[in-house]
Amino acid sequence: MNDRLIQSDDSEKTQTGGYSKRKYTISEFRREVGLPLVITRKLLLSGMVEVEHLADGTIGITTEELGRTKDFLKNPWTRARIYFRALGPGLITGASDDDPSGIATYSSVGAAFGYSLIWLAIWLLPLMTAVQETCARIGIVTNHGLANVLKRRYHKVIVLLIVLLLIIANVVNIGADLGAMASALQLLWDINFTVAAIIFAVVIILIEVLVPYHLYSKILKWLTISVFAYVATGFIIHPEWLLIFQKAIVPSITFDKAYIFAIVAVFGTTITPYLFFWQTSEEVEEKNELNEDGVVEHKLNKRIGRMRTDVKSGMFLANLVFFFIILTTAKVLNQNGVTNIETAQDAAMALKPLAGNQAFLLFALGIIGTGLLAVPILAGSGAYALAELMNWKEGLEKKFTRARSFYLIIVFSIIMGLAFNFIGIPPMKALYYSAFLNGVIAVPLMYVIMVVGDDKKIMGRETNPLWVKFFGWMAFGFAAIAVLVMIVLNFR
Repeated sequence: MNDRLIQSDDSEKTQTGGYSKRKYTISEFRREVGLPLVITRKLLLSGMVEVEHLADGTIGITTEELGRTKDFLKNPWTRARIYFRALGPGLITGASDDDPSGIATYSSVGAAFGYSLIWLAIWLLPLMTAVQETCARIGIVTNHGLANVLKRRYHKVIVLLIVLLLIIANVVNIGADLGAMASALQLLWDINFTVAAIIFAVVIILIEVLVPYHLYSKILKWLTISVFAYVATGFIIHPEWLLIFQKAIVPSITFDKAYIFAIVAVFGTTITPYLFFWQTSEEVEEKNELNEDGVVEHKLNKRIGRMRTDVKSGMFLANLVFFFIILTTAKVLNQNGVTNIETAQDAAMALKPLAGNQAFLLFALGIIGTGLLAVPILAGSGAYALAELMNWKEGLEKKFTRARSFYLIIVFSIIMGLAFNFIGIPPMKALYYSAFLNGVIAVPLMYVIMVVGDDKKIMGRETNPLWVKFFGWMAFGFAAIAVLVMIVLNFR
């Protein structure tokens, strides 16, 4: 039944097939219930909507079934649950963008500059969506990870340099995230920092190595709920919404060294290279999982349509959280004279006397939840990239014995990140410069990604649509200009 659902014709023609009552095609049915095609297909595949097979091999949904579906979709929680279940790599990618290191960067920017950089949350949304869609499209069309595709077009040494810089930046981020999680746990429970950091590292390694992808992806998906802690915190503090929306819609740019550095750091935290590699590889994992389940999607445009809903949802969630973190820290910290935040847990502690226990608790729990989500993705993205470059077997669905080198990179990255907490480097300084490094790496990487996305020899007829080209190249141009201005200001 699954194959026939995926392959069925979505034309506008009404299928009667000799029945006395009307049968709706999938396209007609989805318009009647007001759901995107990807969500409608999830309903059909899960068996929540009963279908009848017609004589021509397609399917039909009866009027009675349409009415029953409309009834249970009247409940907004039911609609939200179905929508959530239909999402995949894009949602996980977007939520992982708001990891503890990202929280620290956004908190630092909000405390230091108030609302003056909150416009980035809105203006970067179409740019990062275009870049992530390009990465996802590359994975879907080629069925290979990003490093594998890049080495077909560029010299292996160039790709290796990019991958090594990616892994270095990821290790610093992993270290900062593990440290932030351990410190956040200390805020809630009397536990030794070293013990807490080691526990988190070991738990993440065991889950990532021992749990297969089809189960592991579900764990990551549910962890995305943790980012809503920051949205809730933003409402608790009762901000001045009119002023915030004015600042968010109209960009405010100051050609000051610290301000431009903050823009590049935010850009590197938001449109970050490790997400490029993760998104591409997880689209491949998702396709392999579907094939193993016997659900083969023969039409490429259907997978791309599903991916687009997924990516847009994930990127919207990422920037929503980004928006609320700056909103919260600008309102509570900057307006009360607290302008220097060293870590994400510093932000949580500063909120306690100024915004109350609820805001403090949500902020602290969010650090732990987002860390559990992001650390495996940071480690996994580097492992995918290096394994693809070196032609090693890779994939989270494979057992350790079948992809030993791939999993050892993951273990090595997490252990090195853990060790980073005990070598005496100030974590916030390392983190901030890591975000800046990510912003610099993202510039050439976005260029090659956009070139590949427009290459008909690689992508065939599925090259980037016009809106993706426009915003993707705009993302490259914006990042390149910010980095160049930063370099010029450093030499003044």
